Amino acid sequence: MIKNILVPLDGSEHSKAALDYGLWIGEKFNGTLFGQHVIDTVSIEGTFFHDISGSLGFEPYLDFSTKMREVLEERGKAILEEFSQRCRQKGVRYETFLDMGIIPNEICDRSKIADLVVLGHRGINEEFSTGLLGSTAESVTRKCPRPVFVSTKRFKVIERPLLAYDGSQRASSAMESAAEFCTQLHLPLTVLYVPKDEKLGEKVLQEAKSYLGSYGIDTRYELSRGYPEQKIVDYLVNYNYDLLFIGAYGHRRIIEMVLGSTTEYVLRKSPCPVFLNR
Repeated sequence: MIKNILVPLDGSEHSKAALDYGLWIGEKFNGTLFGQHVIDTVSIEGTFFHDISGSLGFEPYLDFSTKMREVLEERGKAILEEFSQRCRQKGVRYETFLDMGIIPNEICDRSKIADLVVLGHRGINEEFSTGLLGSTAESVTRKCPRPVFVSTKRFKVIERPLLAYDGSQRASSAMESAAEFCTQLHLPLTVLYVPKDEKLGEKVLQEAKSYLGSYGIDTRYELSRGYPEQKIVDYLVNYNYDLLFIGAYGHRRIIEMVLGSTTEYVLRKSPCPVFLNR
């Protein structure tokens, strides 16, 4: 059950949309929101200014670091105050945390007090990120010990969730989250499996039917053929699903990567939020 929700905030449009989703989920589950802003130590202690000060023959670096920290602290406090105001307006319980360190590491560490992390798809430095997934979101989804909800840039009320299921342990964890989410919000659920073997597909879907049957959810089961990552995105786009539940990786795990190829592809291409379980 989702009771404690961590929402990392950086003031970006993606971050504000993540807060919208966090507030919406918090209201629906009668939960508590934890607003977190991380002062990035790289911004304060980066080598760039140290190198410049050394080349100029003087030492303004320490003074600069102090002033930079003060500016970043004030900005962080303003972001968290805006978060607090939004929570009070919605009547949602909240706490705030102003942390300092390497941003993804601090988010993952703070996530230990939460049941779910709601994170923007990209952040304040989105123009410097590569691909469609921001560097912070990518790092957090790889390392975070808690489920992660990766939001889109615009909030939309969730009405049509899709579960990508392949029978793996992580997919089973995603199915449990989907079942609880849809039960609490009285939403229908579509379960999609893209198997290599059609006979195996029927068996795996039957496992899902057996598990979800006890929840009393309005459920549909879809069996498709093709590349799983492409088929999942096609379903999201063509059938207007607005939330995807998926495991962090399935049977096609790549060595030394926490995210499998299917999950990573879907995270980058999904037109809707992704609820990621591991």
